Amino acid sequence: METSIRRMLSKSIWAQALTEEQLARVEAEVVSRKIPAGGYVCRKGDPVAHWIGVHEGLLKMSSVSPEGKTVSFAGMANGGWLGEGSLLKDEPRKYDVVALRESELLYMPKATYLWLLDNSIPFNRFLVTQLNERLALFISLVEYDRMLEPDARVARCLAALFNPYLNPGIGLNLQISQEEVGNLSGTSRQRANQALQVLEKAGLLKVDYGSITINDLEGLRQFPG
Repeated sequence: METSIRRMLSKSIWAQALTEEQLARVEAEVVSRKIPAGGYVCRKGDPVAHWIGVHEGLLKMSSVSPEGKTVSFAGMANGGWLGEGSLLKDEPRKYDVVALRESELLYMPKATYLWLLDNSIPFNRFLVTQLNERLALFISLVEYDRMLEPDARVARCLAALFNPYLNPGIGLNLQISQEEVGNLSGTSRQRANQALQVLEKAGLLKVDYGSITINDLEGLRQFPG
């Protein structure tokens, strides 16, 4: 019978490509922790000791500018992992990560992460693809933060959240509140609600109480088209 940690790891694309020996070591060394809603997963400037994965929950990566403005970078949902760049560069965290709801996370020690880099070609291929996806995401975030109006910002934010590579465990339906959408997209709950109505009328998604189902992911990425 699978252990709890192994079941959690099964949501991760990279874990599916490991040998049984490699998976057994990862399983033995990864630990799970629960973070309450509003709690910090990590803070900007913290030393990096783990690669962090989301088993269940919703996280926001953000930073505070010298002027005191909070800049939201991205959301992380089920199956997503964060911090690979800081581990590779051996530098402190460059951002804060906050749990928007109670979340159960997986923590892989840095030593385990580096061992996988040295011993698993599929793991390396996964990281190359993930870093490429992350770079494309951040380039698009710069665009929508500077150039797009709120409806398009919400659309692009949701499209990024439903990235099947960065957050593979959520499919096309996510339990998420309008307040959480606002938090992730840098808008108020009321403005996020207005944007969701616009996107629903455009046939791109369906809004239910406490959840969103994506009907046209590519349409969200291109909105307003």
